[in-house]
Amino acid sequence: MLLSIRELELHKIRFDVTYPPGEIEFSESGLRQVAGIRAAGVAELVGPTHQVRVRGHISGAVQADCHRCLEAVSFPLDGDFDLYYRPADLDSDEPNLELDPAEAEIGYYEGAGLQLADVLREQILLWLPMQWVCREDCKGICPVCGQDRNRVCCDCRSREVDDRWAALRTLSTKEQQ
Repeated sequence: MLLSIRELELHKIRFDVTYPPGEIEFSESGLRQVAGIRAAGVAELVGPTHQVRVRGHISGAVQADCHRCLEAVSFPLDGDFDLYYRPADLDSDEPNLELDPAEAEIGYYEGAGLQLADVLREQILLWLPMQWVCREDCKGICPVCGQDRNRVCCDCRSREVDDRWAALRTLSTKEQQ
């Protein structure tokens, strides 16, 4: 759904849309949309500079692989958002000398408007934790045998190597030759 600037000049745009699984593309992040994502809210122009305010509510679920054991983990989505965007070319003439803390909260758009799916993708990625784990006490995968330590208790022992001394090891082998 395009939030068109021309249409926003005339009136607010109210939206209540559900994106079916797979429609919002998370590409390289490793995240998958496995359920419908519903977004309801309003978009409006704020001020004379065509700054757009998009606010609303997102609900649904996304899925990813646990960073420790690679099992699928679901993340429910249920939250409000209130975002501001301004035209990208508006600040292109001004030198970027200092970043005002309030400016860090503003996004930019190019062209005729904003794609709502792009706004939602960005917001969802910001809501998720940095480390995707199936549970806090996940033991992960054994680095030696590759088994899931949550399911199998293996007796493997990994040898800890202190790489700071690697250069000295090569020196001692060269001297012996």
